[in-house]
Amino acid sequence: MHTTRRTTALAIAGLLLLAGCAKGTSSTASAPSSPAAPSSPAPRSHSPKPPETPSPIPVESPVPTESSPPGDIPDNTQFVPYRTKGGFKISVPEGWARTTTKTSATFTDKLNTIVASWEPASKAPTVSSATSTEVPQLQMTERAFTLGDVTQTTLPAGRAVLISFQENSSPNPVTGKQYRLDVLRYELFRSGTEAVITLLSPVGADNVDPWRTVTESFAWS
Repeated sequence: MHTTRRTTALAIAGLLLLAGCAKGTSSTASAPSSPAAPSSPAPRSHSPKPPETPSPIPVESPVPTESSPPGDIPDNTQFVPYRTKGGFKISVPEGWARTTTKTSATFTDKLNTIVASWEPASKAPTVSSATSTEVPQLQMTERAFTLGDVTQTTLPAGRAVLISFQENSSPNPVTGKQYRLDVLRYELFRSGTEAVITLLSPVGADNVDPWRTVTESFAWS
C-alpha cells in the first residue's frame, strides 16, 4: 500500500517537472524584432542653372528682291518741315506715321521709312571712322547687312558721310513676309552734335527725287 502511494506521488512529481520545463522553455522564446525604420531617400543634387544671355539678332540670308516692289513714293506727295529736338530740321512727307523718342523721330508709310536721329559727338565723322567703327556696329544690329559703299558727300547744310547698304526688313507681324531694303545713312556734325538721316525703301523702288527733297531740306536750327 505504501509502495503504491509512493509510486503514484513520484509519477505526479515527474509530470509537474516536465510541465514546468516546457513552460520555461516557451517563455524563453525570443521576441520578434522591431521592423527597421525606413531609410531616408538620398538628397537630390540641384546643379545651378546657367545664366541667361540675351539672344542676338538671328542670322539671315538676304531675301529675294521684289520684281515690282510696293515702295514708290507718289509724285504728288506733299512735304512739310519737321523740327527735331536735336537742333536741326528736315522736310518729311505729309501724313506719314510718326514715332518719337528722346533722340530720334521716325516717319513711316508702307515700306518706306525716314529716321532722323542725333547724339553727342566730339568730332565730325569721316569715311575712315565710319568704316572702322559704324560699319561693324551695323553688321551686328541690322538684318542680313550687306555694305554698299562709304563715301563723303556734300549737302546744302555742309559735308556729310554717306553709308549705303542693304538689309532685310523686319518680318511682318501677321504674314512673316520680309523685303530687301536699300538704306542710305547720312551723317552730319556741328558743335558737338552728330545728326543722322537714314532713308529706307524696297530695293528697286524709284525714290531718288523724294529722298533728294529730304536730304537737301536738312538745316541746322
